[in-house]
Amino acid sequence: MKKTFEKHESLISILLIILYVVINSYCMQNFGLEDYRSTIINTIFSIALLLLIITIKRTAYYGLTKVTDYKKYLYFIPLVLIISVNIWNGFNIVHTPTEILFYILSMLNIGFIEEIIFRGFLFKMMAKDNLKSAIIVSSVTFGLGHIVNLLNGADFVPTLLQMCYAIALGYLFVIIFYKSKSLIPCIIAHSLINSFSIFNIENNVSLYIRSAFLIVVPLAYAFYINKTIKE
Repeated sequence: MKKTFEKHESLISILLIILYVVINSYCMQNFGLEDYRSTIINTIFSIALLLLIITIKRTAYYGLTKVTDYKKYLYFIPLVLIISVNIWNGFNIVHTPTEILFYILSMLNIGFIEEIIFRGFLFKMMAKDNLKSAIIVSSVTFGLGHIVNLLNGADFVPTLLQMCYAIALGYLFVIIFYKSKSLIPCIIAHSLINSFSIFNIENNVSLYIRSAFLIVVPLAYAFYINKTIKE
């Protein structure tokens, strides 16, 4: 299986991204991410990805390994600040405890899946030929991929802003992965940002402030990592 995967790595990476987008769009349109069926489907997807990585013996290659020196990365404190944005205005409780639980479980899986396929499969596959192109494509496709939210009923302006800061976050995550060789911080941050979104209290002012913060801080942090940490 390992030889087959390595031979068709590009095709498999692209198919996994397409499959994920189709499956997750189906879940959002038909169930909502706070529904147990979405949780089950995303959990199955996560387990399948993990089993694939273990089977082809690429856990460390795809970043499922610990960071060796947290101090170099400022102990990932900027990630903690980024994670907090969805609860700046407090906690908006409009769902039942069961819905909140299933939403968070779905988002934990989605954070894992998206980091593995965009930062793991896609980036590593492209980086073998051109590192700069791999970083750009991994970041931009991750951000542009959020355009599917329009098809799922999201408003245009919030979705446009989400695409912009998702590109910035995608760039930060790929830089963290490239420099540290670990996806764990990215998976944790991504999953928690998504999970806390269910509690977000949104208004026009906070939308623009939060979006600006999620663009400026990730780019500044990525710049710091790029300049201070050697491979």
